[in-house]
Amino acid sequence: MKFIKFLILGVVFGITLTKSEVISWFRIYEMFRFQSFHMYGVIGSAVIFGIIIIQIIKQYEMKSLDGRPILIEPKQRGISRYLIGGIIFGLGWALTGACPGPMFIMLGNGYGVFIVMIASAVLGTYMYGRLKHKLPH
Repeated sequence: MKFIKFLILGVVFGITLTKSEVISWFRIYEMFRFQSFHMYGVIGSAVIFGIIIIQIIKQYEMKSLDGRPILIEPKQRGISRYLIGGIIFGLGWALTGACPGPMFIMLGNGYGVFIVMIASAVLGTYMYGRLKHKLPH
């Protein structure tokens, strides 16, 4: 029962993404064809909001709910890691019509085929963990 607040937050997040049409395959298709600003506006707003929140966390040295300081490690520099990862992520997004978060929302909206995408994402994450030491970082 102690995780009920996270379940409620997830349901509210799912409803918000559904109502804003962020999970719509047609909206994603428009984005990849550069026909609409809708998705770029949503993604851009999330990036700007994230930057602001991260700066607030760093400036006020905020702590987690269990009292530990929140430490944000700087990212390693390198073009290949982000380029290769971005291409793989973008191809998966374009092929499935959903990025990782909305896959669960699509499943919750009754699109049962997304269980295949979720299983594939879990398998891909597992494979990355197994092969991480062999990949260019």
